[in-house]
Amino acid sequence: NSNRASVAHLQRQHYGRLYPVLLVGTDGSTTRLRYREPKRILMLPLDSTTLPEAERKARLRRHFPSKPKPKIEETFEGIDLETYKRFWKK
Repeated sequence: NSNRASVAHLQRQHYGRLYPVLLVGTDGSTTRLRYREPKRILMLPLDSTTLPEAERKARLRRHFPSKPKPKIEETFEGIDLETYKRFWKK
């Protein structure tokens, strides 16, 4: 029924046609091809075994950052209250 598509999206696994897509290779080369889903760009995954050791470790650090450092809590001992006196209500 055509009314069904206007109320909710069609839940289909495959689209009925092929769509033009830009495929980006690992070396930066681009190719136009036809793909079964409507996307703008497809990127091929980068093979980490071909990278130099330093670049591979840098990529791993970006993907898995270190644990966040605990923040130091502020105490009221080092605050000069005279600087904030103008904000108090009289």
